[in-house]
Amino acid sequence: MSSRFTRVRAGALLAAGALVLSGCGGVGGGDDDEGASGGKVTLTTMGFGVGDEIASTRVDLADKAIAPSKAKIGGNAFDPQQFLSAVASNSAPDLVYMDRQLLGTYAARGTVDPMDDCVTKENIDLDQYRDPALEEVTLDGKLYGLPEFYDNRVLMVNDASVQSAGLTPDAIKTSDPDALSASATKLAKRNGKKLARIGFDPKIPEFLPLWAKANGVEMLSDDGKKANLDDPKLVDALEYTVGLIDAQGGWGTFKSFRDSFDFFGEKNPFASDQLAAFPMEDWYLNVLADTSPDVKFTVAPVTDQQDEPIDWATGSAWAIPSGAKHKDQACKWIKTMTDSQTWIAAAKARKEKRDGEKKPFSGVYTGNEKADKTIFGDVVSLDDYPVYKNAVDGVLKAQDSAFSMPASPAGSEFQTAWQDAVNRVLSGKQSPADAMAQAQKEAQQALDNAAK
Repeated sequence: MSSRFTRVRAGALLAAGALVLSGCGGVGGGDDDEGASGGKVTLTTMGFGVGDEIASTRVDLADKAIAPSKAKIGGNAFDPQQFLSAVASNSAPDLVYMDRQLLGTYAARGTVDPMDDCVTKENIDLDQYRDPALEEVTLDGKLYGLPEFYDNRVLMVNDASVQSAGLTPDAIKTSDPDALSASATKLAKRNGKKLARIGFDPKIPEFLPLWAKANGVEMLSDDGKKANLDDPKLVDALEYTVGLIDAQGGWGTFKSFRDSFDFFGEKNPFASDQLAAFPMEDWYLNVLADTSPDVKFTVAPVTDQQDEPIDWATGSAWAIPSGAKHKDQACKWIKTMTDSQTWIAAAKARKEKRDGEKKPFSGVYTGNEKADKTIFGDVVSLDDYPVYKNAVDGVLKAQDSAFSMPASPAGSEFQTAWQDAVNRVLSGKQSPADAMAQAQKEAQQALDNAAK
């Protein structure tokens, strides 16, 4: 299997001592009017913003659950150094929102609390959450967070682009490296020396775990403590995906063109015929529904070399930092934010907005399986939008084969090691084999240090 990849090759590292004790931008301890006696408090947050009705609806419900207390949403992105500094200086936020792949790092360092007491006190039904999402936030048998969104990675094909090259959407298949390589080259379009359309974007470095799975290799052991980054199958997968980019002009040309996209606007790459196909998270359906509801595209599961569907699913999680001053309220707030009824209310708010705009509502994909059953069974109605109905069906089909990366005590360092390796290859600084050998050493050393 891995030989096929080779044969068709086309032509915030967190240092162990990074506890900077400088000011923390106000992320720590909130206002406390009568907190000691169970009265009104203001929870502080880090890593989350209220940018749309999906967030605002849920925040309103979570605040009602802890009334008269409430959460102060800062809107700031998660900053590893700032977070560690806040915890070390006894000014930790009450709530932190971060990538589930990174949570194990902070759990291993003791900077976020296990959720066991929270689950017991609030009688949280863990059965409502998706197993892969829970696995991402469970380290050494302890739960350290509750999952939010469930970002499925699916194949998205721009129908007009592929048809203009004499192909059909179903001809774009990741299970056939030979055919995919040929299609990518055929679909790429240039104006002189400038790239005018990307034929196929493999989305590396970010999506390397998806390509690894497609080539039958696990990047990390099930217990999250042994790296497998120098596996020949992984090297082959990297060689293949870099080769796809090289055949379309090379990384410099490819990245420069991709960076010019109006990715979230009306002139997005599908609407502007700048991109023919790529693997992408499901949330991009919502972007297209909002900005380009008339664009025709096809969604299907990514498939491995046995033509079996695979879906690398990730997302973020809520956790309670060690040293948080209002842990009981924080627990109740997180419970409500991730509860099935809260997600359903948010989905209904989004549908009402979309209906008012006469645009399709493509659903909300969450880490809460119970919520999704109602959202896609009762709330989503796409009979008038066959393109989106088929797209949603493609995502839901992919979910049946979802997998996640195991939780790791050095999740942040592990991710940095392999992403930096891919970037070195893309920039021409190292061969895939040398880059992944270096990444293996860096990642394993971080994992061994975390275990100590």
